[in-house]
Amino acid sequence: MTLRITELRAVEILDSRARPTLAVTLTTGDGRRIRAGVPSGASTGTREAVELRDGDRTRYGGQGVSTAVGHVNAEITRALTGRDFASAADIDQALIELDGTDTKSRLGANAVIGVSLAVWRAEAAAAGQPLWRHLAEVAGTVPRLPVPHFNVVNGGAHAANDLDFQEFMLAPLGAPSLPEAVRAGAEVYARLKARLAADGHTTGLGDEGGFAPAIDRPEDVLHLLVEAITDAGYTPGRDGVAIALDPAASEFRLPDGLYRVAGEALSSDDLIDCYEAIIDRFPVWSIEDGLAEDDWHGWVRLTERLGDRVQVMGDDIFVTNPVIIQEAISKKIGNSALIKVNQIGTVSETLDAMRICRAAGYTQMISHRSGETEDTFIADLAVGTGCGQIKSGAPARGERVAKYNRLIEIADTDPSLPFGLAGD
Repeated sequence: MTLRITELRAVEILDSRARPTLAVTLTTGDGRRIRAGVPSGASTGTREAVELRDGDRTRYGGQGVSTAVGHVNAEITRALTGRDFASAADIDQALIELDGTDTKSRLGANAVIGVSLAVWRAEAAAAGQPLWRHLAEVAGTVPRLPVPHFNVVNGGAHAANDLDFQEFMLAPLGAPSLPEAVRAGAEVYARLKARLAADGHTTGLGDEGGFAPAIDRPEDVLHLLVEAITDAGYTPGRDGVAIALDPAASEFRLPDGLYRVAGEALSSDDLIDCYEAIIDRFPVWSIEDGLAEDDWHGWVRLTERLGDRVQVMGDDIFVTNPVIIQEAISKKIGNSALIKVNQIGTVSETLDAMRICRAAGYTQMISHRSGETEDTFIADLAVGTGCGQIKSGAPARGERVAKYNRLIEIADTDPSLPFGLAGD
């Protein structure tokens, strides 16, 4: 089978935060039209692939992406159309070589990933397969429906409140199926809203659909989550609904290397002590970006202290980069990686990063970004790679729910698929 692109077109659209992003549509040699929407992050690692913004203050406050759109419609189109490629991976390689930088900064990672997502969809369509099954065949993985991790309280860069920790997530690890996991997330979310309102807190939402109450202590949020889980009739913990944290510590690290949490300055070891106390008191099973991306020595100690008790996940520190992940593995940093396709810029490199994680025994979680579209590629990616975990925000807002609804659709069309954490 060969892939031929006859037409390629990008257009500037809005993401879920009312900021511009790209939609890419391609037409294949057999007449199929395939579309992909490009996500965009707010809390970003310094070493992730570079999203190209126009910088023209007269349009969208400088956040326009017309330059990236132009690269798709001109240079990338000229390079890819009318040629026969052996695979989507070959097209990814052509994109990497065309850009010529380590971070996709010339053409823009947002331009490159839009084309890559569309190309992989086109290859699956040409093979007559659902995207998740095609990804599984290419990656050599066993498909699995993932445990959804619902971001139900937003702080940090995702909300206009004083909560330093960025994400508080519900993880229905004990659910018997994907639909029941989604039901658990939605029911606890509803009970949390009721409890927040009863306590006089706002029920306005942050970027990812979670509530953004005026609370500054992480422990206060965790108390509320445990109460909401119980209110909804579930058991707090790994046999029912557990809690996952994404402090996004790079966002609250001070210039002197300390971390400021709820008004208190903490050293790396102080913050690790804080996490250990939280794990002792609350049903937390996973901590993502517990320390800053450049605090590698602290990460080693964090992993040594807590790695046998919880999932110690790297996001900003790893940025879905196979080279960085391999280096971190050699230094025994973390035991899990967050995976974001636009962080590295192509689907092929994303699959390579996940392969390296699997070989080292590191777990993986597929992730959305704070700026999203209705595109559901990551739902198929989570199923196809069999990683067993996904986060796509709260069980609210169309761009978040689209991913969870796609998982429900996959579960319905193939009831034989296993559900749960990889290795369970």
